[in-house]
Amino acid sequence: MIKDVTDLRIYQIALGLLPELAKLLPKVPYRKIRFQTIDSAKSISAQIAEGYAKKNSVKEFKRFLEMALGSSDEVITHLRQIYLLYVNNIDRELLIKLGNEYKELSK
Repeated sequence: MIKDVTDLRIYQIALGLLPELAKLLPKVPYRKIRFQTIDSAKSISAQIAEGYAKKNSVKEFKRFLEMALGSSDEVITHLRQIYLLYVNNIDRELLIKLGNEYKELSK
């Protein structure tokens, strides 16, 4: 039974990916893309939580879930950019793994 936003599996996954993402990105030479990527990732769980708070309105809940989906897709795009620009400075396997996990989250 779902009593709180923390009971939502999608919320748990979104939060669970953050430490791995932060661990990977300190090696990125340009701070701006690091901050953009982490900010996008952080907003996923925040948008899910805000939508859950409005769960009495299916339309509003859906709107916030769609915004969370957009943020997840934004993270995927940033990871692709990092892959193209900073391959030598990044753990490529972890980068690909995280990209795949965010793709799964988007589904």
